[in-house]
Amino acid sequence: MTATIDEAVRVGVYRFPTPEPEADGTLRWEATTAVTVEIDAGGQTGLGWTYSGGATAAIVREVLAPVLAGRSPSDIGDCRIRMQRACRNLGTAAVVAHALSAVDIALWDLKARLLDVPLSRLFGAVRPATPVYGSGGFTTLTDDELGEQIDGWLSAGCRSVKIKIGEDRGERTDRDLERVSFANGLLGDRARLMVDANGAYSTALARRVGADLDRHGVIWFEEPVTSDDPPGLALLRAALRCDVTAGEYVYRHYDAAALIGSVDCLQLDVTRCGGYSGFLECAALAAAHGLDISAHCAPALHAPIVSSFAHLRHVEWFIDHSRLEPLLVDGVPGVRDGALATGRGAGHGMRLADSAGKYSVEGAGHR
Repeated sequence: MTATIDEAVRVGVYRFPTPEPEADGTLRWEATTAVTVEIDAGGQTGLGWTYSGGATAAIVREVLAPVLAGRSPSDIGDCRIRMQRACRNLGTAAVVAHALSAVDIALWDLKARLLDVPLSRLFGAVRPATPVYGSGGFTTLTDDELGEQIDGWLSAGCRSVKIKIGEDRGERTDRDLERVSFANGLLGDRARLMVDANGAYSTALARRVGADLDRHGVIWFEEPVTSDDPPGLALLRAALRCDVTAGEYVYRHYDAAALIGSVDCLQLDVTRCGGYSGFLECAALAAAHGLDISAHCAPALHAPIVSSFAHLRHVEWFIDHSRLEPLLVDGVPGVRDGALATGRGAGHGMRLADSAGKYSVEGAGHR
């Protein structure tokens, strides 16, 4: 592969309003912002994106793009090391990790397009599709709205669904458990219930709530306490029957390593953990410790890589992203019988959609 990366790396910022204000246990929002990166070489274009803020676009343009110009898109490892070194004084976590992730995804997509092969073939698929679980169940939903979401997930063949708990930073545990009971009643024996507290509880409160979740047959307790507290997660893991999970804020392999031994399943997100390169790295770390992984949000971007791991349980089919992705890009892989296909065509098979322009944020450095 003799092509080299063009100097002009294109960055876009797109804001997608939610149908109504939404909330989990620790945050409220009214829109989701996607930052896209397009990289050209050899007459092909690679596309990546992350869910972040406008500051991510500035990092790509001002810090990462100059490092890439003239380099070979086949040497993704070299590009990655150079970008990380360029961020020494900024750090490589949080918003910088979002930027690194979007660029890495674009590089992998570009490499596969230049080779004219699907990304799933480069990664080496072990299955044609990967199970998804329905995810949303925001604390702001009425019972009727929650029931509508659950019906949609069951109709799509999901065997597990996840709702948010920890309302008002853990101040409404009675309401949390009422919603758990309500959701379980709707699911019956058709699917299993998972919950996500988004770090809303203290360790002591999470242990008490977790005991009730065990009585309700909940199988997954995500971020019962902040993921910055591995000892707290480990304590809860030892005390509860339901799986204790975390990892959506893994930015580097060091973050993943810190959670080993504290969770029953390690979550990874390609839009945060360093793109496909970071996902591969952290997934290998989990495998070395006999730990399952699960893909957090961004189902379309995860589709090419999740089928490559025997120790990957499922992909989060997050309702905000499943609404957003068809507006942002063409070629979004579908969910059928509760599973996400790997996608078609060279690369990840997606391109920016014409409809994305409607959501573009002016003055943010797009295109």
